[in-house]
Amino acid sequence: MPKNWKTYKLGDICDLRKDSINPKNFNNEDYIGLEHIGQGTFLLEGLGNAKDVVSNKYKFSSGDILYGKIRPYFKKAYRPNFAGICSTDILIFKTINEDIVRQDFLYQLIKTQGFTDRATETSSGTKMPRADWNSLQQIIYKFPPLPEQKAIASILSALDDKIENNLAMNKTLEDMAMALFNHWFVDFIPFEDGKFIDSELGKIPEGWEVKSLKDTISFIVDNRGKTAPVSDSGIPLIATNCVKNKWIFPSYDTIRYINQKTYANWFRAHPIPGDIIFINKGLPGSVNLVPDPIDFCIAQDMVALRVNENIITNYYLFCYLRSTRVQNEIRNKSVGTTIPHLKKTDLLKFQVQVPILLETLKFNEIVKPIYSQINYNMKEVKTLSHLRDTLLPKLISGEVRLKEFEEEITAAL
Repeated sequence: MPKNWKTYKLGDICDLRKDSINPKNFNNEDYIGLEHIGQGTFLLEGLGNAKDVVSNKYKFSSGDILYGKIRPYFKKAYRPNFAGICSTDILIFKTINEDIVRQDFLYQLIKTQGFTDRATETSSGTKMPRADWNSLQQIIYKFPPLPEQKAIASILSALDDKIENNLAMNKTLEDMAMALFNHWFVDFIPFEDGKFIDSELGKIPEGWEVKSLKDTISFIVDNRGKTAPVSDSGIPLIATNCVKNKWIFPSYDTIRYINQKTYANWFRAHPIPGDIIFINKGLPGSVNLVPDPIDFCIAQDMVALRVNENIITNYYLFCYLRSTRVQNEIRNKSVGTTIPHLKKTDLLKFQVQVPILLETLKFNEIVKPIYSQINYNMKEVKTLSHLRDTLLPKLISGEVRLKEFEEEITAAL
């Protein structure tokens, strides 16, 4: 342990807030439930409102540390910069004396895998284990002097902010691309002065067609129905939990790997950049793009669609499959209650509005740089997350000193 670091029990420097309130008295307050906190991302992925909840909740202040106590191995932690109310399944941590331990440093400590492991080991319950404050407050930690706490928390927070800013930028870019799609191909604004014809999907501009999805694609990557053998490292294997409609490209948060031999021999085919990944089981209708360059393969319960470029473009079909009408149709045609799924045969029968090819080519030309920027931002997020997750436990424990990584951190930011 470096010199001047002091040892404290967590319960001696940290207080657990339990300001119980009736949400009816806070009708317009922001509400955070476990479902709103990202798993292992330390990001807020949504917000609720007090008017939509009924039972008593906890009140939190700006700067408090929120920690999901159910299944602590999910690593759900977030530090809001606003006040609101939250689920009683969230622990609210507050440092007792900032002259001893800073709140921002405490947050970084709680984000470590070591804290998650202790919370998991000492949790109570089997089906839904819960972190136990009586056990957590007995954990002993070593804390550096306040100036070093500030420096460590500042640099780790800067990495967090850069990640969050990149993701916020991506959300704006995604909304821009989808807004353009709706403007052109749902509301038909550029074509409203032309002639319209009747179709199975309603009125469409003259010269457009309606085809089955099967007739708009040239190839389907559909791998065998059993799980490929996984490895500790190697080529990433994208499973259904990596593909969600809140992302454009697959996420690597919960990735598995396969070796080169499995990659070469197990799969019938592999996707290529620009293909459209479609989940048909679990969350049918989750749609992502295959990035360029591609460095993964896809598992079961999904397909990769390759468009027929003489008929349609990939970005058009990607947005079409994400459109509100099609997403509703997917939900209606999916079967199963516990694990809903959409049969491939039913998917291929879906009707697709097919504009004149020139129009979808124009659309592709406009949105291609948007999606390229999103892809670049996501690669940067991956790099920043890896740097943060590597530095976090080492800086918090004193294993390494901040000055050893100054150049790398400066370059990343």
